[in-house]
Amino acid sequence: MKLTRKQVLAKAKASDLESVKKLNCWGCNLTDISIFSQMANIEVLTLSVNGILSLSPLAGCLSLCELYLRRNKIPSLAELSYLRPLTRLRVLWLAENPCCGTNSSQYRLTVLRCLPRLQKLDNQGELVTEDELALALMEGEEVTTPPDSVQKQLSTNGLPDAETENDPLNYNMEETNKIREELGMKLLSRDKFPSLSSPATRENKPPMKKTHTLDAVLLLLKDLEEEELHIVHTATQNRLQTYTLDSEMQTDSLQTQKTVDIQH
Repeated sequence: MKLTRKQVLAKAKASDLESVKKLNCWGCNLTDISIFSQMANIEVLTLSVNGILSLSPLAGCLSLCELYLRRNKIPSLAELSYLRPLTRLRVLWLAENPCCGTNSSQYRLTVLRCLPRLQKLDNQGELVTEDELALALMEGEEVTTPPDSVQKQLSTNGLPDAETENDPLNYNMEETNKIREELGMKLLSRDKFPSLSSPATRENKPPMKKTHTLDAVLLLLKDLEEEELHIVHTATQNRLQTYTLDSEMQTDSLQTQKTVDIQH
């Protein structure tokens, strides 16, 4: 069933779509929610117990703070990519959808990696913590854009596939925007990378993944807010502790081997 303008206005008791801030469509057998592409001001939306497959119509609901999607038919966590632009989204209930899978822990980490601004996920009493977000950024699976959106982006890119793949400028942008997407931030355009803008520069500097990743992170730090910087700080500390432990284990192993050699 398609949700119509008339139904929305009747449920919300409103005269126009722009004025609708809260809407409850629980158990309405909805499969088509394209009407929400016209409702940028919606703040609280209940769509639980329906037959929704795609979240693409919600990508422009930039005022959305709470979204309830329990018991729908969302097939893949890739659909969460449409929620990344929603920087005000703090509460999401996605449980009992096919995309949740059977590994509840990995599902939670993956959702939080994709939407790190969430404060509450599903019907869990505890709020999302900074430590949990840091763990999600390291162990959560990367959510990719659904295939239809990828194809659309390629068709409007203006560059052939082969040229896009081998272009160092595009590679740098990809690394930066990948991180920005994970934090729900606006993507950067090509003119933000002047150091790689000339053909001569691109010829002299072949793609180097590690270098470009570092450049992307450093560029991203300038745009992060205090809360997001704390998340990055915690994740960095955890990674450094891992390296420290590995180094200590290697040192202990060498000392043990030396002791054995001396005894023999």
